Amino acid sequence: MANVPSDLKYAKSHEWVRVSGDEAIVGITDHAQHELTDVVFVELPEPGRKIKAGEACAVVESVKTASDIYSPVSGEVTAVNKAVVDNPALVNTEPYAGGWFYQIKLSDPGELNSLLTPELYTAQITGG
Repeated sequence: MANVPSDLKYAKSHEWVRVSGDEAIVGITDHAQHELTDVVFVELPEPGRKIKAGEACAVVESVKTASDIYSPVSGEVTAVNKAVVDNPALVNTEPYAGGWFYQIKLSDPGELNSLLTPELYTAQITGG
């Protein structure tokens, strides 16, 4: 069973958001990294880039496939996790800690209301 922390919001496309004030950190879920298997490459958006919710903004490559990562929220990228670029395996070993992708200044905090709760995300991935 995948790990689904209760303090996060989730996108149907398997990204998570950890909100702190008007900033949020974005990564992919434990379920997503399990589906991808061994992550070998991560490409992140440039700091300063403005992103709309639902827009492809990063790429994750594993030994099986390459996948676009879609931003669950709109805003401006304020920081990226260089550690995950240098060591993509962090996505597999620490999807909610060291394997985060980018930080974003929210332009529309109301978008958070359209994301899934941990319970709804768990139901989506378990077919419940």
